This record gives sequence, structure tokens and C-alpha cells, in this order.
Amino acid sequence: MKIRDTDLLVLPGLGNAADDDWQGRWLARMPTARRVEQHDWHKPQREAWVDALVEAVAEATKPVVLIAHSVGILTIAHASPLLDKSKIAGAFLVGVSDWERPEMAEKFGDHGFDPVPHEPFGFPALLLASSNDPTCDVERAEVWARAWGARFVVAGEMGHFNAASGHGPWPEGLMTFAQFIATLTPPSP
Repeated sequence: MKIRDTDLLVLPGLGNAADDDWQGRWLARMPTARRVEQHDWHKPQREAWVDALVEAVAEATKPVVLIAHSVGILTIAHASPLLDKSKIAGAFLVGVSDWERPEMAEKFGDHGFDPVPHEPFGFPALLLASSNDPTCDVERAEVWARAWGARFVVAGEMGHFNAASGHGPWPEGLMTFAQFIATLTPPSP
């Protein structure tokens, strides 16, 4: 597939995507990309975030490729049974965060992202993980990738794949995304 033939739905994590990080830059440069807007970017709630994603997929007119970061990935995991799989070509997942950690409930209350589902997505996915991500142990990310049926790649010591860890332009990520999207085929209705 080619990017122009898709609806790219970007699911940022906690706090939304800044204009200077890789997601913000991709949104600005890819004409078919749009952000899945959330009501509250600073206090994620599973039900609201899942509803926004389900609605965005339903509104798509081209094959959908999901691009998710951090808790945006967990949103896909929870939404997967509700998504119209006949519209989704694949998902590019970067830097999942672990919302099963006790401190997440202490900080965000009953957010609903735990426990993390272990059911296959039903569409191709690639999960990039960092060996030193402070928000999720690489071993846990690998367990989830296997459960979801996602290909798993450890990208090295990348932090949390955000601007603070040096992932502003992130050309290597863009090349990996281009390689991933080239492997996809339009979903079957």
C-alpha cells in the first residue's frame, strides 16, 4: 500500500502529540493523516478513548492504518473487538506504556486501561519497543505484542520515543513506517 491510499489515524499518548515530536511532524507532513481527538489528553479514560477510536475508524473512507504511541496503543488493544476490521489495513505501534503499574491508578484513578487485553487484533501490526523505556519494561511489551499478533522489534535504547528522548524528526521511524506500510494490503470487506 501507499500512504496516499490510506486514512492514517494517529493515536497520541498522554498529553497529546506536540508539534515538534515525530507524531506532530507526521500529522503536518502526511496529507491523509489525522489525529484521533480525545476529550481529555491529560486524564485518559479507556471508555472515552476507545469510543473516539471506534468512531474515527467508522468515519474513514479509505483503508485505515493506525499509528499509535504509549497509551494510544492500549486504546487499540481495548478497542480491537469493537473495530470494523474490514476497514483496517494495519497498525504501527511505538513505545507502549504499562498502565497496569500501581502508580498509574494512584495518578489517574480508575482509568480502565488495566488489565491490558491479550486478544489478537485481527489485523497486521508492528510494535517498536525501547530497551530503556521508563514507562514499560521491554519484556512486558514483548508479551503484549505476541498476544496481539504483532511483530515485535526492539529498536535499542530509545527512551519513550518522544521529543524528550530525541524523537523529534525521527527519520529512522519514518523509514520503518514506510517499510511497514509497503507490506500491507487493503483489508477484505
